[in-house]
Parts: sequence; structure tokens; C-alpha cells
Amino acid sequence: MATVIGHNTSSKGLSGLGTPVLLLVLLAMMILPIPTFLLDILFTFNISLALVVLLATVYAGRPLDFTVFPTILLVTTLMRLALNVASTRVVLINGHTGAGAAGSVIESFGSVVIGGNYAVGLVVFAILVIINFVVVTKGAGRISEVSARFTLDAMPGKQMAIDADLNAGLLTQEEARERRAEVAQEADFYGAMDGASKFVRGDAVAGLLILLINILGGVSIGMGQHGLDFGTAMQYYALLTIGDGLVAQIPALLLSTSAAIMVTRQNTSQNMGEQLVGQLLRNPMALFVCGGVLFIMGIIPGMPHVAFIFLASAAVGLGFLLKSQRQRQAVIEEELELQQVEAPEAPVVKELSWDDVPPVDQIGLEVGYRLIPMVDPAQDGKLMGRIKGVRKKISQELGFLISPVHIRDNLELSPNAYRIAILGATVGEAEVYPDKEMAINPGQVFGELQGIETKDPAFGLEAVWIEADQKDNAQSLGYTVVDASTVIATHLSHLIQIHSAELFGHEEAEQLLKGLSKGAPKLAETLVPDCVSLGVLVKVLQNLLLEQVPIKDIRTIAETLAEFSSRSQDPAVLTGAVRIALSRIIIQNINGLQPEIPVVTLAPELEQILQQSLSSGTSDSVGIEPGLADRIQSSLKSVVQQQEAAGQPAILLTAPALRVSLAKFARFGIKGLHVLSYQEIPDNKQIKVIATVGQQ
Repeated sequence: MATVIGHNTSSKGLSGLGTPVLLLVLLAMMILPIPTFLLDILFTFNISLALVVLLATVYAGRPLDFTVFPTILLVTTLMRLALNVASTRVVLINGHTGAGAAGSVIESFGSVVIGGNYAVGLVVFAILVIINFVVVTKGAGRISEVSARFTLDAMPGKQMAIDADLNAGLLTQEEARERRAEVAQEADFYGAMDGASKFVRGDAVAGLLILLINILGGVSIGMGQHGLDFGTAMQYYALLTIGDGLVAQIPALLLSTSAAIMVTRQNTSQNMGEQLVGQLLRNPMALFVCGGVLFIMGIIPGMPHVAFIFLASAAVGLGFLLKSQRQRQAVIEEELELQQVEAPEAPVVKELSWDDVPPVDQIGLEVGYRLIPMVDPAQDGKLMGRIKGVRKKISQELGFLISPVHIRDNLELSPNAYRIAILGATVGEAEVYPDKEMAINPGQVFGELQGIETKDPAFGLEAVWIEADQKDNAQSLGYTVVDASTVIATHLSHLIQIHSAELFGHEEAEQLLKGLSKGAPKLAETLVPDCVSLGVLVKVLQNLLLEQVPIKDIRTIAETLAEFSSRSQDPAVLTGAVRIALSRIIIQNINGLQPEIPVVTLAPELEQILQQSLSSGTSDSVGIEPGLADRIQSSLKSVVQQQEAAGQPAILLTAPALRVSLAKFARFGIKGLHVLSYQEIPDNKQIKVIATVGQQ
């Protein structure tokens, strides 16, 4: 064990020496004289490294798969400049000896590539600098700036989209964390690319200046120190300098091209070759037209007939090849579809039975025919998986298993419509566009979008259906952008939470008791039927769900019912006792972990009037005079709007005897108002009265 630990420690120590060693090598190349054979090796390595980086850029699936590229760009630029310094030293010291003074690589580029003519070399070098500096580097730098700006502007919208998917149950916490990390990584990458493009631009300028300085310095040294005439000095030093410049400029051009490819790539899972083949040759008609144009140009007198006609034939032949491949693929797909169709069986007349009476689905989703691909896994439909995520999230939050969602098509609906039913009754319907994205206005945006105006079916927010290519622009303007599957899943999640009490019945109560028996078998055994009947238990749990109180703490609920069952069997009274026992989780769900609770109270005179009405009515309703009810409702709605604008919950605090009746009153007339009794405020929380309703 000690040996292994020592080995790991030494490995970790060595792994941190890479950067210091590289810096020392670069410093040595700039300061110390380097032999010519080592210069040959380093120049060859520089060209090889540039080729490897270019190929890695081409074969990368996404820009984020090569996030180390800006750092590599900096390192290669520094290494190339260090090589320029080292080669300049050798050229100026030994240039008077001839073309081989700076090594074989520089000699080859000066003698073979440009034919030993320094005038040709200057022209070739100038062309390479123009291509690199004016065309590639300038365009890549502009794209880097725009990409960095739009990526940073779109970050808030992307973060809100991730939060929306997480709240809708479409993502787990781990998946949301990975998505957020990817968004941050994308912003860092494009910001780094914006800065790295300046390295490439500066390197191009440095190469041009180094060439001019070397030629002037070399000619001066050759004539002044070594007694060479101007023509000989120009021949020696210009060839060496141009060869040195070409050796450095070619890998610089390769790396500039790599940077341009990287910033112009789309963030898809295909490499550049797959994208070119898939998109450039998507339509064979383009090849047919191209071949026709080339053939017409080839038969014009004076044109190179062989070249044009040969390329025309190649384009037409490739077009016919692609067309035949697509026809064969279509025939194969048609045969597979025919094989999947079963032969119709002769109808058999049989007597009706109870099997012909279908049971009512607890949760049903009907879709128009254009939405069928969204729920068909064979057509890459994502809605089924998202509905499963919604059921899982709500089941974990509320504390009981949400029954499966039965999905069927309905030709009576409009093609883009869907309908959600709870226990056979329609509770929501809307229309979506599978090929578009919904941009939702969360409350503050910085521009308008062109599209189909609508409202978010779940929460009624203003929204616009936009094309998929407008998503990044919409997110940069502050919109929350979701696809059609997310719209339906969020709407379904919202309606299930609202109607959760209707989905809870005796079967779910039995399952909760089975779960309780594993941790508290004695309590589960005595609760039903010794303390309360199963029907009373179901009613109490339904009352809690009706007011969005989770029932996952079944042990506390059971203990409270066992304690208070001897005093009353009234479900309303028992529900009040359970709410007091669950007060901490109720307050936490409404107000979070804040120590102070902002509340609205009723004036004492108004509370007295309501209590007198309660004494003359039933146990769960208040007979309020219509005019008074309108004034109370108007005042409470005003308070709710003020609290929503301030980002705080709206809570009405009242006497325990009035809580049930006022909660029902608020549930059917005042959306977003929570009604609590004085006894439901935990001891560790403070109350802050922000308004009093009914005060003169």
C-alpha cells in the first residue's frame, strides 16, 4: 500500500510539470542559440501540430467537444513566435554562408517551394499574409465577437428554459445541473474564442513585420560585417528570410483556418464531413442543374471542352446515384410498412358483455392527428417520456402514485388540438404546433417576436409561436422558449396538481397504509378501523390535497388522526387538526424558509359578522350577503396582485372556525390566495400584517 501511495504521489507531482517545462522551452528558444538540426525538428513539429489541430477541428462533433482549442491556439502561437526568434538569430549570424545556413527545412522552403527566386517568394508570402490576415482571420474574428455576444445574451433565457423543464418534471436535478454546466461552458468557450482570435490576428501582423526586419537586418549585416555586395546579400538573406517566413506562415494559416471552422460550426452532434454530405448533396436536382450548366459552358467554342464535359458528366452521374439510392430506400421503407400491416380478420359477431363497457380513465389525453407523432415512440415522439417525468415528479411531491395517462387520438379534434380529461370530464384543452417553439413572456422582455400570438395554456401568460430558428433570438430577448411537448406536459402537470384530490381514492389510501405498516406496523394496524374508518381517512386526505397540502408525511397524519379520533369523527375537524400538525411543511411550501410571514387579516367587526353567519349556516359554509362578498373579494384580489408584483405569497390569516369556509370562498374566486388559521403558524415564525380587510 505504501508503494502504491508513493507512486501515485510522484505521478501527481510529475503531472504538474508540463506547463513550467513548456514555458522554459519557449524561453530557451528565444534566448539560447539552437542548432540547425534541432530547428528542423521543431519546424517540422510545428507544421505537424497545426495539421493535427486542423483535423481535430474538422472531426469534432460539436464546438464544445474541443473546448481546449483557445488554449492550444495560444500555445501554438507562442511556439511559432519563439521559433521565429530562434531562426532569426541563426539567419542573421550564419546567413552569409549560403542557403543552408538555417537548416534543411528553411532551405527547402526557400529553394524548392519558390524556386530559389526571392522575388517570387515575396509575392507568395504577401499572398499568404493577405489570405490569412484579410480573409480568414478578419472573418473569424468578427464571427467570434458576434457569437460571444449572442451566447452571453441568450444565457438568461436558456437558464429559465432549464428551470421550466425541471419544474415540469422533464429533467432530474442531475440532468438540470449538467445542462446548466453546458450553458456556462458554452459561454466560456465563445468568450475565449473571441479573445483567441486576437492572437491569430496579431500573429499575422507579427509575421509580416518579422519578414521586413529580417531582410533589412540581414542585408545590412551581410554588406557591413561580411563584405558581401548588395545582390549577393539580398540573394542569401532574402531567400533565408522568406523560407523562414513561409515555414511559419503555413502553420499559421492552418490554425487560422481551424479557428474559422470552429466559430462557424453549428452545435450539432455531426462532424463537418457528415454535415457537408448531408446538407450539400441533400437534393440531387442541384447536381443535375450544375451538370447542365457545365455542359453548356463546355460546348462553347474556345472553352476547355474536356474539363467542363468531364465534370458535367460526373455531376449528373452523382445525381443519378443519389436519386437511385433514395428510391431504393423509399421502396425498402414501404415494404417494411406493408409487412407490419396485419391481414384483417373476418368480424365475429358476439354478445355484449361488461367488457364492452370501458372504465373511465382517471387521466386521459386526446390528441389531433397532427400531434400523433409526438406520442409515438416509433416516430421519435418525446411526449411519452415527458409525461412519465411529470407523473414521477408530482407523485414524489404529493406523496401518492399518480395513475398512468391514457393517450388516444381523436379525429373530432382539430389537427393541432389536444384535450385533457380527469375522470372522464374535460378540464383543459388547447392547440400546439409541433414544428414550432412557444416563446413565453415571463413578465419582462426586451423586444417583440413575429409569429402566432397565443397564451400559455397552463398559466395564461402571453406567448408567441415562433419558428425553431428564432429560438436563440427569443431567449436573448428574455423569452422562455419551450417546444410543443413541454407545453403539453406543463399543462398536464398543472391540471393534475389542481385536481389531485379527485385522483385520490380508497385504493391509494390502502397503498399508503401498506407503506405505513412497514415503518410503523402498530400504528397502521390500529388506525383503520379502530380509530377512523377508511372512508374518513380518504376524506381527510382528499381535503388536504384539495388545498395543495402534500400527504407524503403519512406517519404524522396517522398519529394526529389516532390522537383526535376520540374527540370527533368529522372529516373537517380532523383535517384542521392534521393541518396544524403539518404546519411547518405548509408554511415552507408557501413562504419558503423566510422567518417572517406577510399576512392579511380581517377586521374584528368583519370576523364577528362572518362568525355569526357561520353559526346560522352549515359547518362548512358561510352565508355572506352578496354585496359584502363582492367587497371582500375585491379587497383580497387587490392584495393578491400587490403581493404577486412584490414576489411574495398572499396569505389570509383568520380564526380557526372561519378557515375552512374562507378557504372554499377563496378557492372559487381568488386565485393565488392561501388561507391559514392562527393555530397553523409555527412558533419559530413571525407574522407581519401587511393589510386588514374590512377596516374602516
